[in-house]
Amino acid sequence: MNDAAPPRRIWLCADDYGISPGVNRAIRDLIERSRLNATSVMVVGPAIGRDEVSALKAAATNSPRCAIGLHVTLTAPFQPLTMHFKPIDGGLFLPFPKLLRAGLMRRLDPEVIRTELMVQFSTFGELFGRAPDFVDGHQHAQLFPGVRDAFLAAVNENAPNAWVRQCGRSQPLVQRLGTPKALVLDALSAQFRRRASRADVPFNPGFEGAYDFSRQPDFGTLMQQFLDGLPEAGVIMCHPGVVDDILVSLDPLTVQREREYEFLGGDTFQPLLATNNITLG
Repeated sequence: MNDAAPPRRIWLCADDYGISPGVNRAIRDLIERSRLNATSVMVVGPAIGRDEVSALKAAATNSPRCAIGLHVTLTAPFQPLTMHFKPIDGGLFLPFPKLLRAGLMRRLDPEVIRTELMVQFSTFGELFGRAPDFVDGHQHAQLFPGVRDAFLAAVNENAPNAWVRQCGRSQPLVQRLGTPKALVLDALSAQFRRRASRADVPFNPGFEGAYDFSRQPDFGTLMQQFLDGLPEAGVIMCHPGVVDDILVSLDPLTVQREREYEFLGGDTFQPLLATNNITLG
């Protein structure tokens, strides 16, 4: 163990439970083996029926440190749960670049967003019998202008004891310049944190997990980078899964999910946590 590293407890959160059966199985397996301590549920996904929910609840019961959150979804290729949601594209939410652009141009109606979020919270409550432990957003939509205030209001009303995910990193700026995607998240998160503080909504103090999935880098190397400097109660986002036809039809993130799953379930992950004096809890 690295005695120089202070002991830290962090959240390792698998996103997208509900997107496909293969992703669901992988997440449950890692929870049962104490390789994850959080997952966020996509209630608009095609694989979030009663059986999948019961299986997740059983896995979490056997791993009591595991938190279950709501993965708010407002981007394509998923459909709104509310009838009059707008803007839409072919009956689907907008792709995330268009949603972000619409938010920056003040073309989103916060009340329409809030109404959709209220239904997603309600659906989570019906499925799990309780409010989520935390709330985050698919493709980080909770951070977008035009969404963030509605998101925070919905959290306060539906899950007042939950914390929310901000996606700003705690590394020095010089270490962040090589990841443009993460720099955008840093900028959006700064405003999100200010608004969450004013709304008295708690949030994670640090975040890691954003990288260029298309380059398919070595996930073990990335994990060490994510752990470096992550503060107590920081969040690492991950996307483990097994590729199936449903996933292929919905998301370009496929093979890399299997690489994440292999690493997190393999023999080197837990020694890496121990070396860095980190526990999941």
